Amino acid sequence: MAERLKTVFGHLDPTGLISCVPTVSTGGVVPDVSTNFLYTLDNSVLSYEQRKFYEDNGYLVIRNLVSKEKLDKYRDEFEKICRKEVEVPNLIIMRDVAIARSEFVPGQQAITKIQSFENDEVLFSYCALPEVIKYVQAFTGRTVKAMHTMLINKPPDPGKKSSRHPLHQDLHYFPFRPANRVVCSWTAMEKVNRENGCLVVLPGTHKGELLQHDYPEWEGGVNRMYHGVRDFDPNAPRVHLPMEAGDTVFFHPLLIHGSGMNRTKGFRKSISCHYASGEIEFIDVKGSIQGSLEKEVIETYAKKLIARGIDPSQVSMKDLWMYKARDVSLPEDK
Repeated sequence: MAERLKTVFGHLDPTGLISCVPTVSTGGVVPDVSTNFLYTLDNSVLSYEQRKFYEDNGYLVIRNLVSKEKLDKYRDEFEKICRKEVEVPNLIIMRDVAIARSEFVPGQQAITKIQSFENDEVLFSYCALPEVIKYVQAFTGRTVKAMHTMLINKPPDPGKKSSRHPLHQDLHYFPFRPANRVVCSWTAMEKVNRENGCLVVLPGTHKGELLQHDYPEWEGGVNRMYHGVRDFDPNAPRVHLPMEAGDTVFFHPLLIHGSGMNRTKGFRKSISCHYASGEIEFIDVKGSIQGSLEKEVIETYAKKLIARGIDPSQVSMKDLWMYKARDVSLPEDK
């Protein structure tokens, strides 16, 4: 089915982007054999202190990694998408039902997130940035696949706290393993702090297992697919991550994290990509702790599948993510 999705939705790389993006060598990334490191690999980018911090905490912030010029380019493209000046095949657009005011288009609900922008040349160029990939390889190894893409446009909270994102583990959404060879890069497109809803993490929780997720029982409601983790220690230490534009945090898919309300009057933007080793294994989640999620994920893509003559009941999460995966390895490592 994954192969049929590729055929029906179009070529994996319709823009020719991946083959033409400039890349840099990290000097080689090989499995570490001299220490007890589990979550990072030998590389020429991370210092010993940085590797140790990630091993202990499950995240690492790199300051000023992505330039303002590139962030402005992504912001402009997002605005064009909101104004419907650009249409991106298979893009998932999410809105907050509690937000009446659109940022760019009067009379429309605000777009709070776009996902699966692998077919947008401008936005996907973020996922193949050499300055990002050289860090990613420290977690995934030489071969790298871009698995999941998002631009988050956290809106001003309407008073119902719906702009919050519940604490969760990203692996909940992913049908591929092993978790230790998966990493997210999350780049602030502007200054983020506790006022506009910066990320909050529970350090060290990446060492645990994938936990049960459900919709939180919040009085003001919760947005679609905003699942929250159950049965975690509510007294566990939490660390907020204020960041400047261009700062990038890399974190493990089992790290429990979320974000608070946006108490300002402006929209808070970030762009992110989840990466995995080219040697990952795609799994069937039916009957697992992720089983209930699969139905909701397929429903999200149902209209696009039906429009192309594909019966959604014959598609699995595994099929979708096999289709979405894009190789962003260095040319010599493909």
